[in-house]
Amino acid sequence: MTVPLAFDAAVEAAAPALLAFLDRLVAADSANPPGDTRSVAGLVVDHLAAAGRAARMVSQVPEKPNVIAVAEGRGPGRHLVFNVHLDTVHPGEVADWSVPLHAATHRDGKIFGLGVGNMKGAVAAQTLAFELLAAHPEAWSGRITFTAVADETVFGPDGAGFLLETEPDLTGDAMICGEGPGAMALALAEKGLLWLALDAVAPSAQGMLARPLSSAVTRLAAAIAEIDRWNDTTAAPPAEIAAVADHPERDGLRLSVNAGTIAGGRFVSQSATRATAEIDFRIPPGLTIADIEARVDAVIGRIDGLSRRRLKGWEPNWTAAASPIVAAVAAAHGAVRGEPAVPVVRLPASDASRWRRLGVPAVCYGPQADLVSGVDDWVYARDVVDCAKIYARAALAFLSEPT
Repeated sequence: MTVPLAFDAAVEAAAPALLAFLDRLVAADSANPPGDTRSVAGLVVDHLAAAGRAARMVSQVPEKPNVIAVAEGRGPGRHLVFNVHLDTVHPGEVADWSVPLHAATHRDGKIFGLGVGNMKGAVAAQTLAFELLAAHPEAWSGRITFTAVADETVFGPDGAGFLLETEPDLTGDAMICGEGPGAMALALAEKGLLWLALDAVAPSAQGMLARPLSSAVTRLAAAIAEIDRWNDTTAAPPAEIAAVADHPERDGLRLSVNAGTIAGGRFVSQSATRATAEIDFRIPPGLTIADIEARVDAVIGRIDGLSRRRLKGWEPNWTAAASPIVAAVAAAHGAVRGEPAVPVVRLPASDASRWRRLGVPAVCYGPQADLVSGVDDWVYARDVVDCAKIYARAALAFLSEPT
């Protein structure tokens, strides 16, 4: 039996324990906010310890620990980073859920529960893959660092950002993030983000004297209506990730624009003198923050009394399709799933972008079934098991190549 097949067999043998571990992870509440990961981090550390692997917790804030574990291969080589996050999105309205939040529900080959897709399924799968690889250092060279971090779902400062600032050895030569872009696709890229505040002002006046665009609210509304039409805009991807152009139905190359908040005016019969809206732009590869801000400036230049403020932003980012880590994950997917990996742009941000900013090639791959997890978050049980195989196979391939 070849080495990859032996690892596949080991994952299959461990599948019941893997899914039982996932159940325990789901039962540990780590919704963010507030983002308390102490319980779920403890489960990961205990699981690693039971497999004979030492791990340490590192935290900037006591209630948001991160887990780090390291394994060394048979000799010098590349350094691969596994990355998952321990916090989950907030559930929203609990009444909208048809399953318990913190008790995994198994039904028709699926597992439901808060955070199971985003991303405790990947936490379980990467933990197992790391444990198996660590138990067989003779099969690979170099180093594997497993990172299970806090504070990712709000892109906060206490998770991967804190680790990379304080422990530069964690950068590595490549990174596999467990953030699934949906349907077991392989995300080479992710959209950028731009949050802008649009501010409108207008002279004081009685409402009975209103004219078109005479109030701050109507000026702001006119700008929002025009900007909203940009939701039909698509971009051509950079040449090094041209393969993602074959999958436009996944929204990865479409600009999205959402007016998340709006406020203004003092009283119904008075013309509003001030109004503000906060706009969320998700920018596909092929467009930039400068492109979007220039278009916004053109709009507000045509309407009196408007200005903008940048609240937050980062550019779209990607890893070239020709990168060795992309090839390793794609080949592992093909071997396990029996079909080519689908290269896509992931819609939400992930910690992969933090590594890419440091020049480290990174991909996102995991068992999340939908494009974006939400109410009744779920995964296929088979996808969780297959992801453990694929993580292990990809690591073996990447760490077997000469440096």
